[in-house]
Amino acid sequence: MATNMRGLTQFIADIRGARVRELEEKRINKEMANIRKRFKDGNLDGYQKKKYVAKVIFTYILGYKVDVGHMEAVNLISSSKYSEKQIGYLAVTLLMHENSDFLRLVVNSIRKDLNDNNEIHNCLALHAIANVGGQEMAEALAEDVHRLLISPTSQNFVRKKAALTLLRLYRKHPDVIPAKEWALRIVSIMDDPDLGVVLSVTSLIMALAQDHLDAFAVCYQKAVDRLNRLVVEHEYAATYAYYKVPIPWLQVKLLRLLQYYPPPEDPTIQTMLQEVLQTVMNNCNEPSRNVQHNNAQHAILFEAISLAIHIDTSSPLVNTAAVLLARFISSKETNVRYLGLDTMAHLAARTDNLAAIKKHQGTIILSLRDKDISVRRRALDLLYSMCDTDNSELVVGELLRYLKVADYGLREEMVLKIAILTEKYANTYKWYVDTILELLSAAGDHVGEEVWYRVVQIVTNTEDLQAYAAKVVMEYLKSPSSHESLVKIGGYILGEYGHLIANEPGYSPIEQFQVLHSKSQFCMAPTRALLLSTYIKWVNIFPEIKPQLVNVFDRYRHVLDVELQQRACEFYALALRPEEDELLQNVCEEIPPFPPRESALLNRLHKKQGDTEDKRTWTIGDKETNLARQPSKLLRKPTTKVETNGTIPSATGDISSDITSSLIGLDLTSSPTAMDPSAALAEKGIPRLTVGPNVDRWFDKLLYSAEGVLYEDVQIQVGLKSRYHGTLGQVAVYVGNKMSAPLTSFTTTLHNEEPEALSVSFVKIAPSTLAPRTQIQQIIQVECKKLFKTPPILVVSFLAGSHQTIAVRIPIVITKFLEGVKLGATDFFERWKLIGGPPREAQSVFPIALDATGHIDVARQRQVVSGYGFQVLEGVDPNPSNVVGASILHTAVDGKVGCLLRLEPNREAKLSRITIRSTSEDMAVEAQKLVQRPLTAEASGLAEKRITS
Repeated sequence: MATNMRGLTQFIADIRGARVRELEEKRINKEMANIRKRFKDGNLDGYQKKKYVAKVIFTYILGYKVDVGHMEAVNLISSSKYSEKQIGYLAVTLLMHENSDFLRLVVNSIRKDLNDNNEIHNCLALHAIANVGGQEMAEALAEDVHRLLISPTSQNFVRKKAALTLLRLYRKHPDVIPAKEWALRIVSIMDDPDLGVVLSVTSLIMALAQDHLDAFAVCYQKAVDRLNRLVVEHEYAATYAYYKVPIPWLQVKLLRLLQYYPPPEDPTIQTMLQEVLQTVMNNCNEPSRNVQHNNAQHAILFEAISLAIHIDTSSPLVNTAAVLLARFISSKETNVRYLGLDTMAHLAARTDNLAAIKKHQGTIILSLRDKDISVRRRALDLLYSMCDTDNSELVVGELLRYLKVADYGLREEMVLKIAILTEKYANTYKWYVDTILELLSAAGDHVGEEVWYRVVQIVTNTEDLQAYAAKVVMEYLKSPSSHESLVKIGGYILGEYGHLIANEPGYSPIEQFQVLHSKSQFCMAPTRALLLSTYIKWVNIFPEIKPQLVNVFDRYRHVLDVELQQRACEFYALALRPEEDELLQNVCEEIPPFPPRESALLNRLHKKQGDTEDKRTWTIGDKETNLARQPSKLLRKPTTKVETNGTIPSATGDISSDITSSLIGLDLTSSPTAMDPSAALAEKGIPRLTVGPNVDRWFDKLLYSAEGVLYEDVQIQVGLKSRYHGTLGQVAVYVGNKMSAPLTSFTTTLHNEEPEALSVSFVKIAPSTLAPRTQIQQIIQVECKKLFKTPPILVVSFLAGSHQTIAVRIPIVITKFLEGVKLGATDFFERWKLIGGPPREAQSVFPIALDATGHIDVARQRQVVSGYGFQVLEGVDPNPSNVVGASILHTAVDGKVGCLLRLEPNREAKLSRITIRSTSEDMAVEAQKLVQRPLTAEASGLAEKRITS
């Protein structure tokens, strides 16, 4: 830049040659005056504008305030020359803030550059948006940035910048980005062949998925598939190998992304994920002397261990991880020790068995004295997480000893954690009170208000603790120096419960008064106000020291502090009332127990830990909260209750957080034949069902057929073949690409609304690309556990110019698990009578269509009944037009269910009566609805019309 502009080169040389600041300022002022004059005169060509704006930029970089060149920078952005456009964008990003009025003038120019076919112009515009983009710019240009990201004609480096620009906009202005609307299209880019693009878009998805889990749920399968290709199949370009480790940044991000979601239920994904994690751990068993290689491997390993802990803390993988972590916390490398302690804290915060961690308790305690403060912090987190009833006294004692020499930056957090652990795992009142008061005495100014508030709550609500607490706090106050928090607790406890120890030697009323009042002169006004409240209580219960107390009130009536003066005046008037006066007794009544409430200590600790942009997937030391982070379960939020049953309350309790209210109004019990294809799906993150003239007809036919077309359009065809035996089934789904171009980002997923009754899963994940004019086969394993009413949904998504999604019901219904049974007439009617009528009977009358000759189509009726799994029984019904069938339903949990059918058509009335009796009421109703549907006049006529045409 400087070599092409001599004036700029000379200006920079003059500035560098200035020996003192005065000379530098003089040269700059002279140049700024010249630039103002030039800009004012106008008639500057592009080169001159560029040169002068570059000088303004250099002056600004040196730290001088500049007030010229803004309009010229805006004009340079509109230039067609790259060098001029570059200087214009540089000036805009440096000289203008996001609320600058000048930015409104450049929005159209930026949009023009975003839509330009020149990728360099695209990048300049993206840089400007990411660096400056305020609310108005984000609202105006977010759509254009998204278009650049998803456009098949965009260069890879432009798409990378577009993804990171959207990430920047989302972090600053999340409401501007329609995350749910763009979710599927953005996730599809995870299948891009360029790993750089995948890395950038994964960073974007991590931010979006944290706030929109359901909308981005399909990213889980894609993340597992990509990890499998990188780690297991070694499918990556050599340029992305960092010291022989395949793109470690992407691996770490994918492993972290998977931790935002609950553990997978699909056995195929489970198996792939286990293989990935096992391979990662095995790779780290191969030692290397290369530091960079080790750093990359360790980064992946620790994230893999965190994912393994997130999935199942009792798995063999976690046991292997615990052995590795024990080695890492003793490492000579500070980074490795840090990560080892942090990951072990994650394990301790989730697992129920702390035995493997407690073996290394000594090493962890030694880490509190590590030379690196970040390691000391992680050791503190780990000790807090691994503390339980068995080792609480040892851990708390060690933390108290370390507190006295700990860094000031650690002390406040340590005080909170010691207070929580002491309350949570206290075995005796004595230990609780002794520990808390020792903490208050040692911590000094690092004790927050929440700590002594909590002590007061617990002492007030625990009657057996009150006398002992009064004695101990009195002893602490006798020491030459007592921290103000101790004085506050002493004032409260002695005011309420000092009478319990007043008859014991050394604790008389006058001694209590002298000890407490001697501390008041060193306290702030709020503490003195609390002590005045203590004294008025003593007026009521210790009349022998009333003169001294009245004297204190009298002196405080003349202080300058308004609060103290008002209290003293009121208390003075109360103290002078007669002893038998009821008002004084009512005012000075003992404080009642506190109602159950949430612990302020846990809230303060969690607020102190906070969340970064990349949110933590677990909470330090809080198992209840970590369990509640599973989105698939009812959330139970940790809380603390103050109890009055004589036991020291735990720092964690339960408050039910009902998330099922969002399902109110949805018909979750509708049968597959009556389900609304577009009603209840959006709430669950499932795409709306695809509609079309033949979709329902194909589905209905496959309900009683083993094979056929499920969906077809100009791009793809989906067919299936199925076979069932007992409670198990296997469905082969064939997806064919009918086009001459490949389908990319190809994904197939299953959505099952009744997983407790029906199990469906793919044997393997579909390939991400479907070649032209080819077909793939996907096998679905099926198991019927109980009676179910809603068929699963198959979602096929792919890129073919634009992102397309097809969602269709799979014809897996309860009748697929029926097995026909041969019965004679006698046996059939015996069982028919044995089952009886309603509620084990479902019956309806419906219109039927006659065949071309005007007769009942008995053959088709038999075909439908047989297709639904019933054995058509011959010679049972004397009317040859009637159809009689028998079958048994196989379920893995509820066992076998008998099912009998009678179909009685009437040619003259064009009606038919269907009756189904079953040992299960629900089965009778469900089977009746399913069998009747293809036999009704409308369905039969429509099928016949299509066959004829």
